[in-house]
Amino acid sequence: MIEQDTVKLLRECDAGVKMGVSSIEDVLGYVADESFKKLLSDCKSEHDKLDREIDSLLDKYNDDGKEPNPMAKSMSWMKTNMKLIMNESDETIADLMTDGCNMGVKSLNKYLNKYEAADEVSKDITKRLINLEEKLAVDIRQYL
Repeated sequence: MIEQDTVKLLRECDAGVKMGVSSIEDVLGYVADESFKKLLSDCKSEHDKLDREIDSLLDKYNDDGKEPNPMAKSMSWMKTNMKLIMNESDETIADLMTDGCNMGVKSLNKYLNKYEAADEVSKDITKRLINLEEKLAVDIRQYL
């Protein structure tokens, strides 16, 4: 049970971290303010570090991880592009990123509760990812 919950939790973190990186990459080229751009770039780097850590742990379990839900990824991309077409501003980007962070925090907490038998290492990674998302949402409030 521990191993099964551990792998399932790591898979969800893998999908979540990839979704976060993809979302940041989708908007980074539109950001005007250099400080905002640095916040997003730094957050992307932290996501990349966690992704490597998650991949390493999944390798131990001979698991390939999980890609983000294609429908969720497509919907996110469409929402981002539609909002940016209507209003290409740092405020719009901050709004989109805040929504994404909140969805990520909600999903990850749900999985943390669902896979409670997971090992402490995978729970710690999940909590670090949650904290990263929460911190970004707070840090970018000034751009809303």
